[in-house]
Order: sequence, then structure tokens, then C-alpha cells
Amino acid sequence: MKWIRGVGMAISFTKTIVTQLTKEIADLESKQVNAKKKKEQAQAKINQIGRDMKLSQSHSDLSSKMSRVNKLNEEIKTSDRLQKDIAKELAAKKAALKLNLAKATPQDESSS
Repeated sequence: MKWIRGVGMAISFTKTIVTQLTKEIADLESKQVNAKKKKEQAQAKINQIGRDMKLSQSHSDLSSKMSRVNKLNEEIKTSDRLQKDIAKELAAKKAALKLNLAKATPQDESSS
């Protein structure tokens, strides 16, 4: 294998970037899954509270449950915003990864 001055460093640097981007993408995907689970759990709790409300007879109990539903709806909105932000960041990281992989491939072939 014949190394052209500077190409070995560029390949090494690109591989480091690719590794870092891959880790960041995995982390973001994990965060996205967690946000989705939180949203689903909040929706399940809202459904359960809805069933419980039918059995409630006191005004204070109903009021308490409505407050809890409102809080859970806010959690869902926050989770939705977080998922959108993560999706945007994921798209950017995946584009950067694709670009760096494209950079690395021609260099690897030309240095052989």
C-alpha cells in the first residue's frame, strides 16, 4: 500500500468523524425511542384517567383528574416537540455521515 503524504491523515480524520457521527446518531435514535415511549405512556394514563372519571362522583376528584389530564397533555406536547427536534438533528447527522462516508470511500480506493 502506497501512502500519499497527507492522505493517510485525511482518512484517519474522516474515520474519526464517521465514528463520532455514528455514535451521535445511535444516541439520538435512543432518545427518540424514549420520547416516543413517554408519549405513549402519557396517552395510556390519559385513557385510564378517562375510564376512572366515569366512576368518580365528587367534584374535587373530577377536578383533580382533569388537572392530571391537562398535565399529561402538556407532557405529550413536549414529547412531540422533542421528537421533531430530534428528527431534524438526526437528518442533519445522517446527511453529514453520508457526506463523510462518500469522502472516505474514494480516498480509500485511491490510496490502495
